[in-house]
Amino acid sequence: MRRRDFLASSAAATAALAVGSASAGTASAARGRLARRPVAVFTKSFQDWPIPKVCDAFADLGVNGLDLTVRPGGHIEPENAAAELPGAVAAAEAAGVKVLMLTTGVTDAGPEADRLMGVAAENGVRDLKLGYFRQKGAPLAQRMDEVRRTLAEIAALAEKHDVAPCLHVHSGDYLPSHGTMLHSLLKDLPPERVGAYVDTLHMHVEGGDAGWRQGLELVAPWIRLCAVKNYRQEPAGRDELGMAQWKKTVVPVADGFSPIPAFVKELEKHGFDGTFSLHSEYKGGHSFEDLTTEETLAQTRKDWAFFQNVLAEAAS
Repeated sequence: MRRRDFLASSAAATAALAVGSASAGTASAARGRLARRPVAVFTKSFQDWPIPKVCDAFADLGVNGLDLTVRPGGHIEPENAAAELPGAVAAAEAAGVKVLMLTTGVTDAGPEADRLMGVAAENGVRDLKLGYFRQKGAPLAQRMDEVRRTLAEIAALAEKHDVAPCLHVHSGDYLPSHGTMLHSLLKDLPPERVGAYVDTLHMHVEGGDAGWRQGLELVAPWIRLCAVKNYRQEPAGRDELGMAQWKKTVVPVADGFSPIPAFVKELEKHGFDGTFSLHSEYKGGHSFEDLTTEETLAQTRKDWAFFQNVLAEAAS
């Protein structure tokens, strides 16, 4: 080989190694970023335990913290938030976890919402899941306009407290029931003032093969939270015409219809940097089994082991 050819070959090889090293570094950084993504566990199924016990249990799981219910019938009643939320935050810190978000019942910008947002801000909790809006039999376009006006008022109140109210996608007679409706409701509001709370179960129920993916693309700038849960459809007999009927059943996250690894990869593609909330809703007739609290914790441990692999794969 002539010297100049050798030098050219050596330069090309060096450049290739540099590119390969840079790519490996980028992949490593991506894996690290995703691995550090906050992961909470929703406390709904653990409300029969005192908050300090829940904090210890979640710390033992190895997650980052709590998605704490502060709503009627929740771990903390909204009117007691000023008295009880500081203790919950302190208990979490003592266990080595955090209260990462609050699940609230807020559906307006009234005095109760003002107080709760203020308490959340004072205790260092910025992300708040809003309550639910229903169609209530009204024409859909009319009801969507009403919800848009309400969300604008909530966003203005949130700016006062520097918190981020997040609108959750829930299949069925809810606004929004799917991602494209979520975008329609949020598109005129600034992402720094109000967020989107996407959901692996509900967005697949209404979004099928591609609708969930299209919804994520549309609402990407607003996404702050993601609920992680799964479902399957079970036979439920036939109606009077002989049409087969089906019911949704909540199942472990690795066992359902929603393609959770693909969902997380799509989030990563759009630069999601918010909090995941594992929803261990394994109590009652909607679940694949009606589990006790201890059994729910054991299933959550399995879900978390699976989801850690999902996060690692999405970042690779």
